[in-house]
Amino acid sequence: MRHWLAAQPPDRVALRFGDVALTYGALHAQAEAMAAALAARGVRHGDRVGFLGQNHPAQIVALFACARLGALLLPLNWRLAAPEWRFILDDAGVKLLLATPEMLSAMPGQALDATTLAAPGNAPDDGDEQSPVLLVYTSGTTGRPKGAVLDQRALHHNALNAAHAFEMTAQDRVLTVLPLFHVGGLNIQTTPALHAGAEVLLHPRFDADAFFDAVARNCPTLTLLVPAVMQALVSHPRWAGADLSSLRAVGAGSSDVPLPLIEAFHARGIPVQQVYGATETCPIAIIQNRAEALAAPGSLGRPALHAEARIAGGATEGEIQIRGPATLRRYWPDLPALDEEGWFATGDVGRLDPEGRFWFTDRLKHVIISGGENIYPAEVERLLRTAPGITEGAIIGRPDPRWGEVPVAVVVPAPGFDAARVLAHFEGQIARFKIPRAVITVPALPRTALGKVEVAKLHSLLA
Repeated sequence: MRHWLAAQPPDRVALRFGDVALTYGALHAQAEAMAAALAARGVRHGDRVGFLGQNHPAQIVALFACARLGALLLPLNWRLAAPEWRFILDDAGVKLLLATPEMLSAMPGQALDATTLAAPGNAPDDGDEQSPVLLVYTSGTTGRPKGAVLDQRALHHNALNAAHAFEMTAQDRVLTVLPLFHVGGLNIQTTPALHAGAEVLLHPRFDADAFFDAVARNCPTLTLLVPAVMQALVSHPRWAGADLSSLRAVGAGSSDVPLPLIEAFHARGIPVQQVYGATETCPIAIIQNRAEALAAPGSLGRPALHAEARIAGGATEGEIQIRGPATLRRYWPDLPALDEEGWFATGDVGRLDPEGRFWFTDRLKHVIISGGENIYPAEVERLLRTAPGITEGAIIGRPDPRWGEVPVAVVVPAPGFDAARVLAHFEGQIARFKIPRAVITVPALPRTALGKVEVAKLHSLLA
């Protein structure tokens, strides 16, 4: 991947950020200059370079600089607390930490300004397709994060997967509003766009008005969203009147996208192509094309072009497993990640329909075992979303002396909330053992930066 930028016409626009437009030639030159600066500071093949900041062209530059050197870029979630950053930096043994200007004060004396780091001269060209280039720490929603090691070959095949599924070409304009510290924001559309010679419209972070402004001004053809962002757009006053006709499709980077949100975009003529994967799969592993998005909304789709997917044990429902060149080879520093046949166990339960499509059931770790019966919270949550008097909710297991665990609902109340009405909503719609035994109210559900509910924090409410 270290040659992607140089392979494109140098005068073609690669990246727009605010009022700044960077051509492929300029982006390549900046990456070469940063590689030289990193090398001058002692960064060598295999070293780790941290990056802390909201979305910024400097992170893209740093990625390609590391690719040239054969070093690894470690993007940090800027929403974490300082002790969490320190754990990751120490665990990875980071050589240098880069930061955008607004984040320099968060790590005083430890970070260099990523926007000004450059040096003349030629840097070593020590990277190749087998060289690790990304060290991405998992979100840690159920425990301590661990680092997934992704090599340049993985990013290359992931880009091919994206180009195939989204029909991505050099004529596309990709609007990126999700955080680049996550493989979803970085690799589902952004790096594939640069591989294809397309134009990336990069926003520092998601803002609904900025999104609508960009659609009106720049006419993007593709974008990637998550359910929380989709909900923010659909419920925004500008949704109904916005001209969204430039969007050929929207990628949805989440395991379980609520069907009403998909239908809201489909009603505007925009297919929602669901993408399934994990940090460890770069992430594209299973994906819908446009035809699948319209034919089977809510499904995960089929294995990506350069990926294999199966249900463990050859069953029609069970743990999803992934294999392919875009999958990690190890966890940091040298911990096994795959079985002896090269399969990665995702920890997600899914089912395979007769047409060969995958459907998400739930996280394996989230399964509630009550009296010997398996309860998948995601199934109950789909019904919970339609309950009266709540804004949002989640289902978790509560220890029970008789049944082992029982399901309970954790909800954000809305006007007219009544716990009894919420529980009554489930009657006759699912098996009685799946019905929540209680309703717990909270001001807001704890979520990661990509909108996933942090289950460990929910469970702490029951402690």
